[in-house]
Amino acid sequence: MNFASGSQLAQPRPSGTTAVSAFTATLLTEITRVVVCNTTGTAAAMSIYHDDNGSTFDATSALYEAKSVPANDTIEIKAESIGGGFMVSAGGQIGVKTGTASALTFTLYGITQDASHV
Repeated sequence: MNFASGSQLAQPRPSGTTAVSAFTATLLTEITRVVVCNTTGTAAAMSIYHDDNGSTFDATSALYEAKSVPANDTIEIKAESIGGGFMVSAGGQIGVKTGTASALTFTLYGITQDASHV
């Protein structure tokens, strides 16, 4: 299976406190790194979800649930090795949620399957 070079896939900054879709795969994609940045002066909770066949963002698809991101700080989640990231099938989604509106920016990086080799 051939993959294209890695790139930024999405960068949502939720304005509310309900889960939203951050990324929908059109081809098989490996999420290799997620950077969550809190740009406010108080800690904020973050949640990340992976639903490989839909958009259910709750306890059934949670990867991280209500993890605290310190004030003016960043949390980085990264794959330990190639193939060690979150594999998202075509049509699968990554969802994100913040406990404080407009506090967190989620930046997703990854590698998408080369469309010419599907």
